[in-house]
Amino acid sequence: MNKILDIIKDPILTYEQKVLTLARAAEDSIDVLNISKEVQDLRDKDIICDLYEGHAPYRPRYIVPDYEKFLKQGSKFLKLEPTTSLEDAINNLIILYRHVPSISSFPVYIGNLDVLLNPFVKDDEKSFQAIKRFLKYIDRTITDSFCHANIGPLDTIAGRLILRAERELQDSIPNITIKYSKETSDDFAIDAINTALITAKPSFANDQMFRNDFKGDYAIVSCYNGLNIGGGSYSLVRLKMNKLAFTANDLDDFLESKLPTAANLMLEYLDERVRFLVEETPFFERNFLVKEGLIDINNFTAMFGMVGLAEAVNCFIENPKDKLQRFGHSVNADNIGIKIMDKLYEIVQEHKSKYLYGSNGHYLLHAQVGIDTDNSTSPGCRIPIGEEPEIHEHVLKAGIFHKYFPSGIGDIFSFDSTVKNNPNYVLDIIKGSFKNGMRYFSPYASDCDVIRITGYLVKISEIEKLREGEQVLRDTVALGMGSVINQHILDRKIRK
Repeated sequence: MNKILDIIKDPILTYEQKVLTLARAAEDSIDVLNISKEVQDLRDKDIICDLYEGHAPYRPRYIVPDYEKFLKQGSKFLKLEPTTSLEDAINNLIILYRHVPSISSFPVYIGNLDVLLNPFVKDDEKSFQAIKRFLKYIDRTITDSFCHANIGPLDTIAGRLILRAERELQDSIPNITIKYSKETSDDFAIDAINTALITAKPSFANDQMFRNDFKGDYAIVSCYNGLNIGGGSYSLVRLKMNKLAFTANDLDDFLESKLPTAANLMLEYLDERVRFLVEETPFFERNFLVKEGLIDINNFTAMFGMVGLAEAVNCFIENPKDKLQRFGHSVNADNIGIKIMDKLYEIVQEHKSKYLYGSNGHYLLHAQVGIDTDNSTSPGCRIPIGEEPEIHEHVLKAGIFHKYFPSGIGDIFSFDSTVKNNPNYVLDIIKGSFKNGMRYFSPYASDCDVIRITGYLVKISEIEKLREGEQVLRDTVALGMGSVINQHILDRKIRK
């Protein structure tokens, strides 16, 4: 009861944030999952971490509605007619967004916006102002930085208007990804880079790589998670590779004993979370998104997350104090990382779960971006901040590991502000990195107020307000502040 009262009396939380925090506290007041002693032991040791997903999953963590279908058919439940104009499209979308559940209670995916809006826009000031108001409304009402829009890969009028609006607004929400392919014109890509160097978005997704993995179209949601359109992910739980490595006697013990044991226990835990949601809650029987065909259980999967590969590898090298031997700097460290990932991939692929219809019964590997309380734990397979090599070497080293993660991995690069004078330099790097296996590339400039924390965006000015004890509109600012302190986000190597 004291926890509830503490939430009610908290002077920093807004009213909306208190309501959501109270709801999470209520969910966590019950224990309904069948968790084995062995799983609970690894949870207690913080080796298996469920990212505060809640004690009783009653909705999927990530939901990816088919917004194109929605605009064409309208919604019986919401009493909305099919869309015939830009005004209708925007109005209907913001109504639907209000009713898309997720782990954060806000939509984590709001559609491939340029594809959705382009049939209704003209290259004029009226359309631009309508799109700008639409994006401002999203920033002010979906107050959670895990809200994600997609654009591309084709150059469209709507895509151009969205980029122009984002350059003017410089808001942190929504996060945006451009699906980049051979079909993307250099001019459109440069427009996107010019925008990213002002407001840290869009990021670039290797469209061909994602299409190969998903056998067609896909969505980038939340931080950078690839998922099926019309589906989503029931759950995301992560394995902290570094903490597990600390328990191993050597690399062989890690690969042959500790990793298989822990990974299989985490799969057991994921199975139980998925089972409860599908079998014991009415979500997939009663929610209107399912009834109206905007999502389908046959497109759902779940995600096996991991963090801390760099620190795990550094446990098994001969002289970890020698920077040239550490992860991201030596062939030996690369090979250890590959051995670990090959083993983890093999274990996850050997396991089948009956409700993962959208991924042939398998969990999708996900390089999780970390959380605000992580300390000395690098996101996914990233090279630790403070140890980054030069960018040409960095993209080659990072690209080694991107193939394992269809449901998301990415690297972030902070560029000196003078790079704004030469966006072609950034485009050449992106092209080269994608040719060498990178899946996802996020650029921003060192003088941006909006910065990419780990996968989501936060304004530095908002973090400063929170530091001074002021209330802030977006709940993810608190997460960003924790990551700045614990993960040294502001100390990323600046590329020139």
